[in-house]
Amino acid sequence: MTTAYIAIGSNLSDPVNQARKAIDALNTIPQSRLISASKLYTSTPMGPKDQPDYINAVAKMETNLTPLELLNFTQKIESEQGRVRKEERWGPRTLDLDILTFGDETITSERLTIPHYGMKEREFVLYPLAEVEPDFIFPDGTELSELLEKVDRNGLRIWQTTAKPVKEQE
Repeated sequence: MTTAYIAIGSNLSDPVNQARKAIDALNTIPQSRLISASKLYTSTPMGPKDQPDYINAVAKMETNLTPLELLNFTQKIESEQGRVRKEERWGPRTLDLDILTFGDETITSERLTIPHYGMKEREFVLYPLAEVEPDFIFPDGTELSELLEKVDRNGLRIWQTTAKPVKEQE
């Protein structure tokens, strides 16, 4: 099985519930198993500031799917939770699921870029990732701990309640 890390973000339609439902839905993806999920974090929007704050988390999974198959399932979960894809980049959304890494693969295609192109600069990805994989090393050899020393928290904080416990899928 390949280890994949998925970023979870929402700032519309009850974002805390959207993130929790997404974590539960990740655990239903065929040929895959959810290993752990971080606590929920709240962060200010990266793009336009005239939108609500985000709820973010990171999930660690093992899968026998290909990267594109996993992408198809994450996009299906987004759609089922009301995601409407718009041209506006970094705008408000019910749910955003991004595949951050997929094993040590590097992929650049029209539909998928792995490792995720902005993950090394985004506090709302790095801190939750450190929670689920403190000794994480990026495919290029960069250590997560090095990036955490450099990235500003930008008001990132743990949400007052944690995500529901992960149920092991048999």
